[in-house]
Amino acid sequence: MKYKMLVLDMDDTLLTDDHKISEENKEMLFKAQELGVYVVLASGRPTLAMTSFAKELKLDDNNSYMLSFNGAVITDLKEDKVLFEQTLTQQQIHDLYDYSLISKTHIITYIDGNILSETDSEYIEIEKTITGLEHNKVASFKEAVTTSAIKCILLEEPSYLKKVETDLKKAMPHLSVSMSKPFFLEVAQNGIDKAASVKFLAEKLNILQSEIIAVGNAGNDLSMIEYAGLGVWVDNVDPELRDRADVIVASNNNHGVAEVVRRFILN
Repeated sequence: MKYKMLVLDMDDTLLTDDHKISEENKEMLFKAQELGVYVVLASGRPTLAMTSFAKELKLDDNNSYMLSFNGAVITDLKEDKVLFEQTLTQQQIHDLYDYSLISKTHIITYIDGNILSETDSEYIEIEKTITGLEHNKVASFKEAVTTSAIKCILLEEPSYLKKVETDLKKAMPHLSVSMSKPFFLEVAQNGIDKAASVKFLAEKLNILQSEIIAVGNAGNDLSMIEYAGLGVWVDNVDPELRDRADVIVASNNNHGVAEVVRRFILN
């Protein structure tokens, strides 16, 4: 099988634990692009927190694309143009805030390129570190959210948040809910996930489902792992998801993405 698109989750998949692209991964991704393969970044991260990595991989020079906010935004990197965007309504965000009070979780959203919240949390600090975005702490979340926004994240201790995930899916079945890290429960508009955006992009580029490889490690990657012709977990995948992919490669710290390119694209 000749694969034409390689879709990569970023945190804990492409990136090492210190949020870098290893030289081994970079070298192999340049080789894949030389063969005409579209390398597509697909992350829960905001667009602004992905752009420098896309440039590091020269995705803009290779006419590629980027899926941010778990697929709620698709960007054409060559043209620096948004092809697709789907938001939560102001009312949905307010409803999620009310739910966060009931469920005793922290909640953030993204307004004007900043993280917005009413509270502080060690988990919000992690999101600040990962994204590099400023944190706008406000007195009233609802008063600060006066428009639509692309997504919210509920944040809390992992074992507790897992129970919240189950409850939220029942309470708000009209929204897309998935775990990106054990302490990040992501919420987007209904129908938004990485698979839906990969499908949108593949159809635009006349690429078959069978010609796509997707690589990830977490619950918010599962849809694209199951959609792709070849679904791949890195070895540090969440244990309960381990049997849901076609292949498992080395971990994010051991250049698992480079292994994918070597085994399935260069060979």
